[in-house]
Amino acid sequence: MNLPSIEHSTFVIERELPGNAAHAFRFWSDAKLKALWNSCHPDWTVLEDIFDFRPGGSETKRWRTAEGHEQTFAAHFFEIVPERRIIYAYHMGFRGQALSASLATVEFAPAGGGRTRMTFTEQIAFLGEANARQRIAGTEQGFDRLIEAIAKDLTEVH
Repeated sequence: MNLPSIEHSTFVIERELPGNAAHAFRFWSDAKLKALWNSCHPDWTVLEDIFDFRPGGSETKRWRTAEGHEQTFAAHFFEIVPERRIIYAYHMGFRGQALSASLATVEFAPAGGGRTRMTFTEQIAFLGEANARQRIAGTEQGFDRLIEAIAKDLTEVH
């Protein structure tokens, strides 16, 4: 049996988010708010969507791509401290093959001026042909959408 190669990587992405940590945290902890920034493929069909945000809980997503392939995401939440941090592990797959396994930490801290500093750290094992540059770019794009979603929500609230 040929095992896929493994590429290990760690990356950190920081973003300054509009609003306080309580408001920013909601966009991770509420399924509808998370979907505003984390649903990046509108042409994919959602086959499964489970969101149980609590320590010991899980998040599972399964899609069919426009080309008819299955993409999977399965996460397990280890630690959740409201407005402070989230620690979770997740696994991604494509067409029945494992792509990666990760440990992720999201930290929230006051940034002054009513803003929040979010620090995202991911330790990842890529299996096979997946690569770090693609994952980092996709994660950064997601966090840019997060900033837009929070800013829009704050504008609509006030």
